[in-house]
Amino acid sequence: MNRARYARFAWVVLAFNLFVIAWGAFVRATGSGAGCGSHWPLCNGEMVPRAPALATLIEFGHRLTSGAALILVVLLAVFAWRLHPRGHAVRRSAGLALALIVSEALIGAGLVLLQMVAENASMARGFWVAGHLMNTFLLVAVLALTAWWAGDRPAPRLPGQGGIAMLLAAALGGVLMLGVSGAVTALGDTLFRVSSLEEAKALTFSDTAHVFVRLRIWHPTLAVIVGVLVFVTVWAGLSSRPSVETRRLGLAVVGLYVSQLALGLLNVWLLAPVWLQLVHLLLSDFLWIALVLFAAEALAASSFVPLNDLAQTTPRLAKADQP
Repeated sequence: MNRARYARFAWVVLAFNLFVIAWGAFVRATGSGAGCGSHWPLCNGEMVPRAPALATLIEFGHRLTSGAALILVVLLAVFAWRLHPRGHAVRRSAGLALALIVSEALIGAGLVLLQMVAENASMARGFWVAGHLMNTFLLVAVLALTAWWAGDRPAPRLPGQGGIAMLLAAALGGVLMLGVSGAVTALGDTLFRVSSLEEAKALTFSDTAHVFVRLRIWHPTLAVIVGVLVFVTVWAGLSSRPSVETRRLGLAVVGLYVSQLALGLLNVWLLAPVWLQLVHLLLSDFLWIALVLFAAEALAASSFVPLNDLAQTTPRLAKADQP
């Protein structure tokens, strides 16, 4: 395998992991997490389940694809070591991806062995779901960076970046926390189904409702707050790190975020059907990837306008454009 093929392979690995993530969400949304019982890595005590129920097929299929994803990431790391010199960004990101997919498998095993699946509505499950989401997002981020840098993109340099680095870190942290709140909200939608918007509203603002239900209001609220932060960050990045790639990625971030807000409203209106939950999740992964790559590209810029000079630079540019 040469470097060009490795770069394509890295994108394939990322795409396959997104498929596995969507399947995992399908397992949760259909209540199939206990399809293999409390056994791991065996399924109901068997290597291959015989005469399995539908829930067992769904859960067993997820385990098979997760195993395939692990093998692909191992190959990604091995070839990163073979094709790139010591200290190269691809080596570091591929190695981190390997560590994260191992921890992903361990979290999955913990969910099964501790029975944090199916109808379990404990607070402990909420924390496990939050941790799982954070690990998944970090895995997706390093897989995307591996593919990006494998295409001979320059690695970021942090010294001297100033305010834009802090803005990007805040935006990434905000989107990560938004993803966590979305995962817990989706768990509540799965465990506590409602038949109408009126019932959903009543439960959301009820003091006696489960905490997963009462947390529903905070996800859209956080989405608006984080959205403002993301839009400001994209504007600052495009202004201080102008390039074709930052413009393309910045516009992708804004477009995906607006689409996510619209999908979130539709999800509430339709009472969170499974298919829409999956679309919402995949779009959040695409948004996360676009923001991560935007940050990487902005911080790798060879020339830039310091963020604290934008207030002075922008009026001069606007004046220069006037006839």
